[in-house]
Amino acid sequence: MENTKRLPAPKGSRSRFTGWDVLITTVLVLVTLVTFFPLIHIVAVSLSDKSAVAGGMVTVYPVGFTLAAYQAVIKDGAFFQAFAISVERVILGVSVNMLLTVVTAFALSRRRKEFPARMAYMWTLVFTMMFSGGLIPWYLTIKSLGLLDNIWALVLPGAVPVFNVILVMNFFKNLPPAIDEAAHMDGAGPWTLLWRIYLPMSLPALATVTLFSVVGHWNAFFDGLVLMKTQDKYPLQTYLNQIVVQFTMANAHMTREEIERMARLSDKTVSSAKILTSLVPILLVYPFLQRYFISGISLGSVKE
Repeated sequence: MENTKRLPAPKGSRSRFTGWDVLITTVLVLVTLVTFFPLIHIVAVSLSDKSAVAGGMVTVYPVGFTLAAYQAVIKDGAFFQAFAISVERVILGVSVNMLLTVVTAFALSRRRKEFPARMAYMWTLVFTMMFSGGLIPWYLTIKSLGLLDNIWALVLPGAVPVFNVILVMNFFKNLPPAIDEAAHMDGAGPWTLLWRIYLPMSLPALATVTLFSVVGHWNAFFDGLVLMKTQDKYPLQTYLNQIVVQFTMANAHMTREEIERMARLSDKTVSSAKILTSLVPILLVYPFLQRYFISGISLGSVKE
């Protein structure tokens, strides 16, 4: 048998961690712990007794374990009504957002000879993203359209999210030009090109802007507070925000059990329960869209 010699390892190769690897790993672990600490702290506060929270005794584990804060949030029919309104808002809002985002982005991704007024529309959209008309004109416009105290008041004012349009537009522009040429040679028109070719190839960008839209609609609370006249039409975030304000021991209709439960509550425990409750739906949606998120952001990055 021939003698075999082990070839020397290439100069740039390495078979073990260096000091820099250990340092980088340590830093990343610390950053991860720092990132998770607020969430863990909120969980602990929401499950702790009022006196323990007021005394600053709660860090990463509950002190005086109690579910009183969660009972205060969900032990009310108004909670489920507000939850249903938020679900309706997300369904309507995301549907409108995605339809207008896709159509607008496709038009703006066309070459100038196909869409001569492209830059005029583009700068109009960018201007609205950089400059706001102000809160009072915004409210008066919605009022003049007769949308106050209506679910569409929470949907239509943000119907065209400009950032999402730019993201999807640049994703479309990154697709190979040969796709357009082949489609035109086969007799495909703009609608066929968009719905049959562009959309199936743009799942990362669409998943990314869908996640943005879902989170935006779900977390919004201020517009519900301003545009809804009655509390029974508040979305979930507005309802939860008002729970802290409405908690008072002066309510003459409270039973003895309710008074004891309220005595164990504080603004911090209720606020923590509110935050965690509002996170649950997003945490359920995110895993299905996460694999598209990074590629959607990077491929659709702004290049204008």
